[in-house]
This record gives sequence, C-alpha cells and structure tokens, in this order.
Amino acid sequence: METLIIFLVCFFSSVVGAICGIGGGVIIKPVLDATGILEVTTVSFLSGCTVLSMSVVSLYKNMKLKHTFAFDKRFATVIALGGVVGGLVGKSLYQGVLACMDDTSRVGAVQAAVLLVLTVGTLLYTVNKARIKTLQVQNTVVIFLVGVFLGILSSFLSIGGGPINLVALFFLFSMESKQAAMYSIYIIMFSQISSLISTLAKGDVPEFKPQTLLLMVACGILGGFAGSTVNKKIDGKTVDRLFIGLMAVIIVINIFNIYRYM
Repeated sequence: METLIIFLVCFFSSVVGAICGIGGGVIIKPVLDATGILEVTTVSFLSGCTVLSMSVVSLYKNMKLKHTFAFDKRFATVIALGGVVGGLVGKSLYQGVLACMDDTSRVGAVQAAVLLVLTVGTLLYTVNKARIKTLQVQNTVVIFLVGVFLGILSSFLSIGGGPINLVALFFLFSMESKQAAMYSIYIIMFSQISSLISTLAKGDVPEFKPQTLLLMVACGILGGFAGSTVNKKIDGKTVDRLFIGLMAVIIVINIFNIYRYM
C-alpha cells in the first residue's frame, strides 16, 4: 500500500510539475509529509532526487521541440549559475535549521510554513497577474541574484523551486506561461544538482530503502516525459488554470502539515 501511494504521488506530481514548470516537489514534499509514510528528512532528500530526474528528462524533451519563443542561452546560463549558488546556500540553511531542532520532524513545520506563505502569495499574484504591470529586467547581476534566491528556496524546501520560480519569471522578465515553465525547469535542474552534491559531500544523506529511491526517480523520469508531451498539446490558459488549482490544494495540505508537526 505504501509503495502504491508513493508511486501515485510521485508520478502524477512529476507529470503536473513538467506541465506547469513547478518541479513536482511542491506537491510530493507536502503530500508525503502529510501521509507520514517516511521521515521528514527522508522525504526532503528523495523529493529532491525525484525532482532532479524529472527536470533532466523534461528539459531534454522540451529542448527538442519547436517553441513560439527563442531559448535565451545567456539568460538561462546566468540564472542557472545563480541557482547553483542558491542551491548550496539553501542546503546549508536546511542543515542549520535541522541541527537546531530536538525533534527532526519539526523541520517539516518550518518548511510547510514557508511554503504556505509562498504559495498564498503565488496564488494571489497568478489570479491578478493580468492587472499587474511586469518588468523586463536585463541586468546580468540582477538575473544572477534572482537565480540565487530561487535556488535557496528550491534547496531549503526540497520542492525543486515550485511556484515561486514562475512568479519571478512572470513579473521580473515578462514571460508567458510555457516560456516561464521551461526556464523554471532549467533553474530547478541546476539548483537540485548542487544541492545533491552538497548533501553527498557532507555525508548528510538520511536513511532510506534503495528501492524507494529507484521508484521515486523512475516516477520522476516517466512523469517528466508524460508531462512534456501534454505541455505541448495544451495552451497557456489551460496551464494557468491547472496551476491555480494546484496552488489551492497545496495551501490546504500545508496548513494540515503545520498543524501536524507543531
């Protein structure tokens, strides 16, 4: 039963993550925390691995497709490098919070609270974005710092970056939904790579069953392929509606997790 729950959560989260550019971890992390199947620290690590596998295959497939927008390699490289730095900082921040907790499960409450605030803000922005004037930031330093900030959130929350990536790309760079989704996945991939390397180098890998890791990574890969296929067949408005619905569900789950871990 536990294996089936993990499979369903990880696969469908990865599909939706690839469609919307939110990484999937923003669903995997709070949902698995809510089930109590795995320890919070284990979910954080395995969720990051799943998101990484999803982002790699999703980006690979997306890069082979023809898009209505040009992929700006300079922009992608600068913001991804910021994501790498942010991923390292975010992982250190996560380990610092973990070290301050007598009960390691309570870090789940901290993560849920931060994610709740970000998700509510993201939902409010998305619903009202048609009335919000966006920017066209081109300064290289600012682009890099945006990548750092998004990388910190991605690594600390173990969600891959999630909805905050899209809001930043919408508002600061005036991107449309599908374009923002692609760049978001690009940032996610690099921030998660740096986070994983940091975890392995410091020996902070939690205990887990190897078969659970294999199952979740496999779901990330399959979900990445499936989500990328669906993404090219639907329009930006459909992506937006799916995104808004997910934000509402995630808000409810995070409220439950805060109550559960406090």
